[in-house]
Amino acid sequence: MYTIRQIFESLRFAGKALKSNLLRTILSLLGVTIGIFAIISVLTLVDSLEKNIKDSLNFLGSSVIYVEKWPFIADGEWKWWEYMRRPHASYNEFKFLEANLKYSTSIAIFAGKGNQIIKRNSNSIGQVRLIGGSEGYDKIFEVNVEKGRYFTAEELEGGRSVAIIGFEVAKSLFPNDEDPIGQYIKIKNLKYMVIAVVKREGQSFMGFTSSDYNVIVPYNNFRRLYQTGTGLWSETASRIGIKGYDYDVGLVELENEVRGFLRTRRGLRPTDKDNFVMNRPEAIANAIGQLFDVVGIAGWVIGGFSMLVGGFGIANIMFVSVKERTSIIGLQKSLGAKNYFILFQFLFEAIFLSMIGGLAGLFFVYLITLIPMGDLVVTLTIKNIVLGLTVSSVIGLIAGIVPAALAARLDPVAAIRAT
Repeated sequence: MYTIRQIFESLRFAGKALKSNLLRTILSLLGVTIGIFAIISVLTLVDSLEKNIKDSLNFLGSSVIYVEKWPFIADGEWKWWEYMRRPHASYNEFKFLEANLKYSTSIAIFAGKGNQIIKRNSNSIGQVRLIGGSEGYDKIFEVNVEKGRYFTAEELEGGRSVAIIGFEVAKSLFPNDEDPIGQYIKIKNLKYMVIAVVKREGQSFMGFTSSDYNVIVPYNNFRRLYQTGTGLWSETASRIGIKGYDYDVGLVELENEVRGFLRTRRGLRPTDKDNFVMNRPEAIANAIGQLFDVVGIAGWVIGGFSMLVGGFGIANIMFVSVKERTSIIGLQKSLGAKNYFILFQFLFEAIFLSMIGGLAGLFFVYLITLIPMGDLVVTLTIKNIVLGLTVSSVIGLIAGIVPAALAARLDPVAAIRAT
């Protein structure tokens, strides 16, 4: 109760200081407001950008290793001449890994071809990506079927002419709420029966084509449409996706197992370098995270200068406040007030004043989140709100400690006599 009374007493004095010197207080707190706004707005935009970009990369899956010839991100120099000579992943390698891997939950081979025109009677849609996926493709990429079903083992093994179509493809080819299931579409003038429609995804923040414009057919059927061999001049590049167990942190066991089996399969000697790469979506996310860390540091530097100015402003207010209330301090001490009571009184006031500036800065950041920014969703998180209030509180504590200590050490008799 005693501490609570002190806090309310400090808030009362702070309120008086605000009312009696409103312009001076506002100008002094402006530095804290600008500083918190600079720091938290940058962190909010960085967090929002990072989240939106990582959400855009969800189509790559999670806890997945991709075996292919080209790396997502080069480790040092981009040695394209070396990568080009590597063979593509093959169907036989996929079957070999499928039969031998122990640290995988699912494995699939897939290939794609863009800019396809899909027809149905007089309706057609262009710019469609045709994908050939094997068994397990739906586990790697989480094909969210809204209507219908995924391929059966017989359809996949036999390469049947069946297709799973995206939302926009279904909307264009089957207008007026027609049911696509069991109907036929044409791919390269060949008939395919629609067995499923995928849920609508919408466009991603980075503009990646979503599954709304995809058509998926069995991999063995896709191979009849396009060459997917291991040679340099194959029409399409096949990739093998392998999903690991959750307990395999960092997919270390899976990566080592895949590397060992694939090197053996390709007849590589111990001194030979890998002629394949195992790509991880996390590599892209980590590269993005490092970039945004630099931007975040820049925000702290810019905001730090404003916070420094704001700290001096609050310290100035507190020195003036101590001088104006010297006689009151002397009276309080003569009535038995302890030094720590006076110290806490001014410290609470400094922190309270600084938090007002911080709240104002956070309010302006919140206003930014209300501005429409297209596909970018900006969100002020609880973490950043707490961070803003914590930083402003620390600034108030630092700025108020010296004036509060001077007030606590005042001699009561000399303080009462002061005018």
